[in-house]
Amino acid sequence: MGSGGGQWIVEKRSSFRSEPLEVNVSETGCLSIVVLGASGDLAKKKTFPALFNLYRQGSVKAEDVSEFLQLMKYTSGSYDTEEGFRLLDKQISEHEEAKSSADGSCRRLFYLALPPSVYPVVCKMIKLCCMNKSDLGGWTRIVVEKPFGKDLESAEKLSSQIGELFGEHQIYRIDHYLGKEMVQNLLVLRFANRLFVPLWNRDNIDNVQIVFREDFGIEGRGGYFDEYGIIRDIVQNHLLQVLCLVAMEKPVSLDSEHIRDEKVKVLQSVEPIKDEEVVLGQYHGYRDDSKVPDHSNTPTFASIILRIHNERWEGVPFILKAGKALSSKKADIRVQFKDVPGDIFNCEKQGRNEFVMRLQPSEAMYMKLAVKQPGLEMSTVQSELDLSYKQRYHGVTIPDAYERLLLDTIHGDQQHFVRRDELKAAWDIFTPLLHRIDIGELKPISYQQGSRGPAEADELLLRAGYIRTHGYRWIPPAL
Repeated sequence: MGSGGGQWIVEKRSSFRSEPLEVNVSETGCLSIVVLGASGDLAKKKTFPALFNLYRQGSVKAEDVSEFLQLMKYTSGSYDTEEGFRLLDKQISEHEEAKSSADGSCRRLFYLALPPSVYPVVCKMIKLCCMNKSDLGGWTRIVVEKPFGKDLESAEKLSSQIGELFGEHQIYRIDHYLGKEMVQNLLVLRFANRLFVPLWNRDNIDNVQIVFREDFGIEGRGGYFDEYGIIRDIVQNHLLQVLCLVAMEKPVSLDSEHIRDEKVKVLQSVEPIKDEEVVLGQYHGYRDDSKVPDHSNTPTFASIILRIHNERWEGVPFILKAGKALSSKKADIRVQFKDVPGDIFNCEKQGRNEFVMRLQPSEAMYMKLAVKQPGLEMSTVQSELDLSYKQRYHGVTIPDAYERLLLDTIHGDQQHFVRRDELKAAWDIFTPLLHRIDIGELKPISYQQGSRGPAEADELLLRAGYIRTHGYRWIPPAL
């Protein structure tokens, strides 16, 4: 922001905390970042580490943690009364005046690290008490975290309540998967490389998997998780956003609206989910958590086939799979190509070509392909073309997703945030399935902790046409 300053206002459960920071961005005018919900798990694990990393790296100027912490001070207040927010506004205004900012040129960013149930009242108080006073290059923006509702009806209600107070250009619905390095790489890979243009369609691709696996359970989050489950927590947002980037058509430009227009088209082309293409699971021991009901029907595992009814993807299954307490921890995209027609090397025994993007951990992308086995015999073996980031980019630190997205909010770039019609289209897909689970019509299958999940999920994968590679295992290269 040039010569201006910044202010962080961080709210604990019954109080606000404020502190000034210098922000290194090109716009003029004072920037105030207000984080609401400082005592929460999200703020401690994600928001504050991201802010401090930006602070330390030069996007926001400072030296160390002690200097960062010395800038903290408190302003008491509650979510639903004007008094605290009026005092908050006074604190921000005093800071802006101290930085000699012109009226209306200041920028105010409110990050709601809060339960969605309080979004409407907090947004109302911000609108009533804490807005930038005029529009002379300044702005007021709000960032809201998932879950954005529990189904289509609740999401639309929440969107309407917030939309009555703020314009869509002011609302940043954050999905941190859209800030991940490899997810952001998808647009570049697909649309900046001639290699993929003729291959990326139903004529060449047999199936696509988007997978999220954790090797631990709910770990004290039983109350929250049992209310939402793995589909609302992971599949309907994170994995579906990845699907959009894998499947979308080329946008007119990199303008945020052009990109989000294409994502919405993909979502609107998804066919209704079929019961026979869903496998739900719940790991053994899940109900031992004191906050989980004894007869909980909440899935901790889901494998769901989505089918896109358009010219590019007709007939190609997209398998979205997520689970807790599994045998490994990873997230990846796996694009499996069709068999080679008229194969003279009998390569099908070893497996198909696959393009794999490892989102986490150990970011990488590799192409599985058949090559000649070294030696005198004319035999083939499965190998890979590999780009592992730690090996290729020595000394480069990949920023946390929240760091990228926080900077995007400051710069006004909504490309990596969820638009309202996009959110509606996503809930349209999953709401019928979720309601059937909620009333007990669909039951999760029990599976052992540390396993691959229910065996039925592997059977579903086979029915979708996936062919597993035997005798091959990708190993991240050593530095």
